[in-house]
Amino acid sequence: MAVDLTANAGLVTEYVFRGVPLSDGKSAAQGGVDAAFDSGFYVGTWGSSVKTPLDSGVEVDLYLGWGGETGDFNYGVGGTYYTYSEVLDEDYAELNLSGGWKWLTLDIALGQYDTEPTQDYTFASLTGEVGNGVYATVGGFRQDFDGYYFEVGYGDTLTVADTDLFDYSISYIYSDADLPTLTDRENTLIFGIVKNFDIK
Repeated sequence: MAVDLTANAGLVTEYVFRGVPLSDGKSAAQGGVDAAFDSGFYVGTWGSSVKTPLDSGVEVDLYLGWGGETGDFNYGVGGTYYTYSEVLDEDYAELNLSGGWKWLTLDIALGQYDTEPTQDYTFASLTGEVGNGVYATVGGFRQDFDGYYFEVGYGDTLTVADTDLFDYSISYIYSDADLPTLTDRENTLIFGIVKNFDIK
């Protein structure tokens, strides 16, 4: 069975996940390793530094799944397990579903926080890729969590003398006040760079 092994390492001016700031307005180092099989299955891990006003540590995510496409349509199913060092957050798992048509993608996540009492959530986002690296996303939570966010951004690869040096991105995020943020800021501008590596 053929497999593609890749790795990535990067830096962002702030780590924001689904509209929720997770690095207290500070920069975050990030990276991961992925294995993609020709059957459509994939498995990987990704991590980021995280920070709150009182503590700092590391988030490490483990994920696997399967994806395919038929004509202009694509679809996928998978699962993600989020872990955190120290007491930054509770570890939790979620089911991931996705479906897309050409430039439009719908992502749905069903998860549960293992707290007392447990907290269930449904997250959904719709992303449109305008072209030339420009995209827009609107997403939101329901059930025991509430709130939405809007994100628009641009990304491309810096190439010199036919050599890809690194990917870069800029994004603006508006976070609804109902999201479980640790700051009063609702507007965030993020710059990021990431280097991708082929392992095999």
